[in-house]
Amino acid sequence: MSSEGAARRPARATIVLLVIALAVTAVAALGIGRYDIPFLRVIAILLAPVSPPDIAVTPMEANVVFTVRLPRILMAVLAGAGLALSGAALQGVFRNPLVGPQVVGVSSGAAFGGTLAILLGLPRYGLLASAFAFGLSAIVLVYALNGIVARRNILALVLAGVVVTGFFGALVSLVQYLADTEDKLPAMVFWLLGSFATANRDKFLLVAAPVVLGGLLLIGLRWRINLLSMGDEDARTLGVPVEPLRWLVLVLVSCIVAAQVAVSGVIGWVGLVVPHMARLLVGPDHRVMMPASLITGALYLLVIDTVARTATSTEIPLGILTALIGTPVFALVLRQTQRGNHGL
Repeated sequence: MSSEGAARRPARATIVLLVIALAVTAVAALGIGRYDIPFLRVIAILLAPVSPPDIAVTPMEANVVFTVRLPRILMAVLAGAGLALSGAALQGVFRNPLVGPQVVGVSSGAAFGGTLAILLGLPRYGLLASAFAFGLSAIVLVYALNGIVARRNILALVLAGVVVTGFFGALVSLVQYLADTEDKLPAMVFWLLGSFATANRDKFLLVAAPVVLGGLLLIGLRWRINLLSMGDEDARTLGVPVEPLRWLVLVLVSCIVAAQVAVSGVIGWVGLVVPHMARLLVGPDHRVMMPASLITGALYLLVIDTVARTATSTEIPLGILTALIGTPVFALVLRQTQRGNHGL
């Protein structure tokens, strides 16, 4: 027990450092933009409601920090944390480092649900429900195809995900073809590319409840996922209800991804890239790897979003940046998997 605790101590120190890095980056991001605000001034503005600074906060500064940037940064942190945690959980229950919300089809299913909701003119909560329903149906189809093809083949799940992703991608294209080119089609295209540009307090509250609740439940299940990653037979021997646990994780992941997709569109590859980073930082033990994935995901997407809104005069869609980073990492993980270094 003492040796195990000693082994986990560096991982916990790494998590603490990640939390500090996330806090510092979030404060810095509040000051970065067309209207730059120095780091220490941002801290003074944040503390102004409880400790007024020597130099009074101007209405412009308060509006930029609290109304424009704070909801966006909080949404980026929540979305990144939720997607990364979802990817880590999926990789654990399927014992496959190639698995993520994007790869197994849940993102494409949620994307179809969202575009269908836009086509039908459904309200925001209708879009959330539609994205959840089709995101869950996509991952159920992948799981069913994986069992039919070859459940013990490590690439079977990825191949099933390719099939389902292609199917829902075709449905998204069909919905776009049917959409009004003057109104709904531009909204679909902008939404599918992924962005926090329209972030506000209402959208933050919409995404917060599913992501926080689902994330807390996944974190609470991390030791069971740790046992499940050892293999179904070993997990059953240790008293883990394998199938109910796997389905519970699928539902929670679908809920988190659907909430993120509903408010900010499709942001791919985060759930694949970040758990791999966390595994390199703290090791494969899900008891520390999943919390590390959560924090790293929040930090990762916050940095990506800050670059997206400040690198050029016009905002770069998040889906483009995450795909540019994610696809090479996916190729690297695939190569390691082929060599037998699963890391799980």
